[in-house]
Amino acid sequence: MLEAKNIHKVYNNGKKTLAVLNGVDLSLGEGKFIAIVGPSGAGKSTLLHILGGLDAPSQGEVVFEQEDIYRLSDAALSGIRNTKFGFIFQFYHLLSEFTVLENVLIPAFISAQEHKNAGAQVKEKALGLLDQVGLKERLAHFPNQLSGGEKQRVAIVRALMNDPVLLFCDEPTGNLDSGAGREIISLIQKISRENHMSVVLVTHNIELTKGAERVYHLKDGLLVNGGS
Repeated sequence: MLEAKNIHKVYNNGKKTLAVLNGVDLSLGEGKFIAIVGPSGAGKSTLLHILGGLDAPSQGEVVFEQEDIYRLSDAALSGIRNTKFGFIFQFYHLLSEFTVLENVLIPAFISAQEHKNAGAQVKEKALGLLDQVGLKERLAHFPNQLSGGEKQRVAIVRALMNDPVLLFCDEPTGNLDSGAGREIISLIQKISRENHMSVVLVTHNIELTKGAERVYHLKDGLLVNGGS
């Protein structure tokens, strides 16, 4: 489904050059759950952003469904990010002036706006997903009325609204206590199994990778296979 080939990422700051990724290769199959671990500053988020079409590599290819995504037009790449990929970040990025339901609906309405009668279908889907993650009674609440774990559940539902085939999770438990963090990872694993959806999890916490089918360690800009 997704393959990274010889990924390099170099940042230039005046006369200084910082090489973050030094030839990363990665292959991800359909319905697979993998984790990438490493200390802060190792380049985990940089790699995830490159895999997800958010930041172009300095060198190398990211092939999704047999196409190098960085050879596509901006519009085509944006379409993939909106309809094929889902993203969950450490910071929930919820809009404070909108309710739980409204936050979930915004990206879905953008995708569905060309389809007649899509509004009612999208809302019904959002209500069902929010019920599945235990937020049925929180629909009219605003983000500042939610716990950290509840905010991240809203972010998960928002990421699932367009039925992605691949979910990218960038330190999704970084702002949560250990108990809430384990619940969020368990929820992501459950959703992955039920929807046969591939997941790339980036984390510094090795304890959160126990459910992953394969764990990679990012060290010196390269991925080291940590085993199943």
